[in-house]
Amino acid sequence: MNGPVRVMVVDDQLLVREGLMTLLEAAPDINPVAAAADGEEAVALCARHRPDVVLMDLRMPKLDGVEATRRIRAAQPDTEIVVLTTHADEASILDALQAGARGYLTKDAGIAEISRAIHAAADHLALLDPVVHSRLIAAASSAARPAPPPASLPDDLTRREAEVLSLIARGLSNGEIAATLVVSEATVKTHINHVFAKIGARDRAQAVHYAYTHGLADSA
Repeated sequence: MNGPVRVMVVDDQLLVREGLMTLLEAAPDINPVAAAADGEEAVALCARHRPDVVLMDLRMPKLDGVEATRRIRAAQPDTEIVVLTTHADEASILDALQAGARGYLTKDAGIAEISRAIHAAADHLALLDPVVHSRLIAAASSAARPAPPPASLPDDLTRREAEVLSLIARGLSNGEIAATLVVSEATVKTHINHVFAKIGARDRAQAVHYAYTHGLADSA
């Protein structure tokens, strides 16, 4: 995007809020515009300041980060959410992604990684902490499901599209998917575009969530 990314920080701990605002002020091409202490204040300040990206904590009083994310995304679809939290359990990750979060980081992340996630979100791209991505893949791969795709697939997915989706859920790149299915990368990209259009996914993070919740993560 053109110009600095306008960012709002949401965290119920004053020290964390102030520390993040200070770090972001020194980061290149980032302009921290506001800070909120809970989800309710985040929704109100977001409507007033219209930030490009919100750096959102999850566990907060009055209104938690998941519900705040859901409300902000519903009211301001152009504002993206990057979760920054101490919680990296499967339920928290899936709830945040389902609510519309674009990125998910743990508070072990450094300013360089936070900055990358903010810039990625501003460009409407997803960035997940490696630990978070591993948890999603582990959750998907450990679920007890039959190997073949279900006889009836959701959202008019074809069996090949279900295979591609399951490989995305395993964390494979386009090249790795192409090698697994013995097709070209161009063919894989076409399948992925069809899959994303049918399931309404904006990115791989949402595709993984869809595969996991629809029993398709282990179908390939």
